[in-house]
Amino acid sequence: MKSIFKKICISSDHAGYNIKEFIKDKIIKADISISDLGPFSDSSVDYPDYAKKVSSRISRKKSDVGILVCGSGTGMAISANKMKGIRAAVGYNIKSTQLSRQHNNANILCVGSRLTKKKDIIKIVSIFLKTKFEGGRHKRRINKI
Repeated sequence: MKSIFKKICISSDHAGYNIKEFIKDKIIKADISISDLGPFSDSSVDYPDYAKKVSSRISRKKSDVGILVCGSGTGMAISANKMKGIRAAVGYNIKSTQLSRQHNNANILCVGSRLTKKKDIIKIVSIFLKTKFEGGRHKRRINKI
């Protein structure tokens, strides 16, 4: 796994806790720096609180990109996208994730722990971290958001 980003943060809700830990471990083993914003157990929590932590950190430029994990990825994406400057995308397969970076300059990847296989999640995260934004006509569109 490689990353074009220097500062990555990650968070989840209780449904995504085990996958968050799995992703974090793979990123650390690849010698990539990552900040874990919680939770630190699988006890029940409210996903909007954790989406806000990651979104806020990115909007303050404390991290370049973030990863959010919940049951479907959707709740986290909806919550994260409420903050100005955030472009959170649900990565449900490799192609959707690649396009979210190339065309939409997504700065948060959301994944569903209950809908995506573990082996696919690592591929999705890897694609997200190494795919560059294409700019050009896409930049014009991003500026309209």
